[in-house]
Amino acid sequence: MTTNEMKQIKIFDTTLRDGEQSPGASMNLNEKLEIAQALAALEVDIIEAGFPIASPGDFDAVREISRIVRGTTVCGLARCNPADIDRAWEALKLAERPRIHVFLATSAIHREFKLRMTTDEIIQRAVEGVRRAAGYCDDIEFSPEDAARTEHDFLCQVVEAAIEAGATTINIPDTVGYAVPTRMGQTIAMLRNRVPNIDRAVISVHCHDDLGLAVANSLAAVEQGAGQVECTINGIGERAGNCSLEEIVMALHTRSDYYGCQTRVKTQRLVPTSRLVASVTGMQVQRNKAIVGRNAFAHEAGIHQDGMLKERSTYEIMRPEDVGFTHTDLVLGKHSGRAALNERAKTLGFQLTGEQLRAVFEEFKKLADKKKEIYDGDIVALIEQRLHAPVEEEWTLVSFEAHCCSGQPPRAKLCLRRNGQDHVAEVTAGDGPIDAAFCAVERIIDKRLSCKGFEARSATVGRDAQGEVTMEIEHNGAMIRGRGVSTDTVEAAVKAILNAVNRIEAEMRQTADQQPTLPVEKVTP
Repeated sequence: MTTNEMKQIKIFDTTLRDGEQSPGASMNLNEKLEIAQALAALEVDIIEAGFPIASPGDFDAVREISRIVRGTTVCGLARCNPADIDRAWEALKLAERPRIHVFLATSAIHREFKLRMTTDEIIQRAVEGVRRAAGYCDDIEFSPEDAARTEHDFLCQVVEAAIEAGATTINIPDTVGYAVPTRMGQTIAMLRNRVPNIDRAVISVHCHDDLGLAVANSLAAVEQGAGQVECTINGIGERAGNCSLEEIVMALHTRSDYYGCQTRVKTQRLVPTSRLVASVTGMQVQRNKAIVGRNAFAHEAGIHQDGMLKERSTYEIMRPEDVGFTHTDLVLGKHSGRAALNERAKTLGFQLTGEQLRAVFEEFKKLADKKKEIYDGDIVALIEQRLHAPVEEEWTLVSFEAHCCSGQPPRAKLCLRRNGQDHVAEVTAGDGPIDAAFCAVERIIDKRLSCKGFEARSATVGRDAQGEVTMEIEHNGAMIRGRGVSTDTVEAAVKAILNAVNRIEAEMRQTADQQPTLPVEKVTP
């Protein structure tokens, strides 16, 4: 089968909507815009940018992404009620290619315990919702929530009615990750055989990973005729997550001989996009994660290494370059120039502005004085720290001292700078030097902070590797994430605290004029 004869599968990315519903993965407006632009560069077909009625923040994100992002469809989620649909259109109307995605639960358990509606009432509500959405634009997606547990006869009735009302995409969600591949494939085949107007809509699937089957279920659906897959970067999402975008894309790409399908995704952008989402959300990718994990193309066993040296296809079914990895680390040092650093940044998937390059190069030179060799992981850590810092770093670290020994309380002395003025605090307290430094920061900034999460990991390899610290800090009921990188773990922790503090200051300024609104529960189709 030639490339021209292959079926085109649409990739519907819901990282910014369902992915953000992962506990601890909330993003601010600037972070959502950055990820949306990365998704557009990845060339996904549809970006589900949010649930506009859920909160003012979601509305603003969908509106700004609609205004800025071009070359891909921008989608907003809405329940089957007029207020949701009207709000979705208000956020989407500036989009080059807008799509309204309406959903309504259909399974017996949802009908009885959540909606308390009859089957006739659900069909009527679905038709009214789709028609209202179709009055705003001609690209309408309908999801019968919990379709995988919905009786086939009723599912066929709802789908037929939704298409008749104007739905151009019918999404079949496995909302709770209950399906198995054979059953999911049978459901798609059943809809194609029994719904008379199914040829007027694209069949989509939205699978959750509660049983670890989201990708397998999605592939089974594609095999039976589904034309769209809903997924997220790194598989993030509610509970155990969603179908992983990078896995579904590379499965279709690598086994196009079997599936006869292709996507338009630029696979070389998968690793940079994965790293961006991991950095923004603080949800790090496990080392053995398929496609984008650090070990995805690593070979340690002697037999494997021998085979790789003779012919790489003996133990690799994909080329690391095809997903965005570099085959080998590029070693840079203190004599390397700005141009070499910029070129390596481009290879790693980053496009730096002049100011960003200047700032990263300064940190690069400092690091080069501490380390003999600088690897790709070091460069990625430096760039991500710069790109995801708050717009204005109100507090900066001037110097620090930390002491600890057995049988004595730890001590930390910090000098922080704000508006050109230095502030010093020395604290003898806590359970260790990092805790003492935390207390010193609190004393200087005069704010009560609570550390709810702390993670330290090596950004690269070797005894002089950079340590990357991520902290979850609570302030006035809000959870703020901070990140810091240094060859000294204590310094990385202090930088992470300050990163969070600066985010707190920035968000306080941004939200000062906002009016309070009642939150709306986010629901996953």
